[in-house]
Amino acid sequence: MNPGRRIGTVAALAGALALTALTAPQAQAASTGVTVSNVVVNKGLPIVVGTSEVKEPPVTFDLTLPTGYTVEGPEPSWDAHPFLYHGTTVTAGADSGGIYIGSYTCFEAGSTHKAHCEGELYIEPRYRLDSNADATTWKIGLSIRLFKTSGSLKAEEYKTAPGSVAVKRWAKLTANAAPEPVAKGKTLTVTGGLTRADWVKHKYTGFAGQSVKLQFRPKDSSTYSTVKTVTSSSTGALKTTVTANADGYWRWVFGGTSTTGSATAAGDFVDVT
Repeated sequence: MNPGRRIGTVAALAGALALTALTAPQAQAASTGVTVSNVVVNKGLPIVVGTSEVKEPPVTFDLTLPTGYTVEGPEPSWDAHPFLYHGTTVTAGADSGGIYIGSYTCFEAGSTHKAHCEGELYIEPRYRLDSNADATTWKIGLSIRLFKTSGSLKAEEYKTAPGSVAVKRWAKLTANAAPEPVAKGKTLTVTGGLTRADWVKHKYTGFAGQSVKLQFRPKDSSTYSTVKTVTSSSTGALKTTVTANADGYWRWVFGGTSTTGSATAAGDFVDVT
């Protein structure tokens, strides 16, 4: 794709991203007349967030500006900021502190009135996700402003774009098979633990009552096969026994839920003598 002319980059504030420019107004000005289309967050995939690592999932969107405004023209100017929210209204979602775009760049897209924009959201879990109920489906909102040649605000509105994105809690799995080595035909005990991000406690806590697959890969193979399925305990612990028949790797695999991402433990090699 030839993106055309680059017209600039908009950067977000650091830390908690308290973007005062995006605070919902007491009363909205007139409609901007800007058309928003083709908004895609994280390439259409869920956003899976842990307890501390900042996530910057990509965002793309297209804009068509009203008469009198051009993509590259310095005056009169405009701006548009995508954000995620799950409030009852788009303005309430913006005002209550949604997940905002960190930075973006726009290009002319075949017309001086049309722009294709690319950027990244900025999700710092300690500041943007303060409840485990935030693991849900988020709507996509946009704050759009038009300015007069003088620089004063002409129009401002908040739009809800088509589409949505799931924000999920990061999951982790561990696996350990013992004893090592083990005699052929003897019992092998495979243990492990399933945890997921707790956005209130800011740590990983046990995920109870989940179906987790135990898989085995022979030493000279690249393919894992499911041996059995085990349910995690009240603390997220996993434990089962199998018969040792061949050298190979044992691991646990969790497929995820509507609120929690999938996870795969590193394979634990066992030498069968």
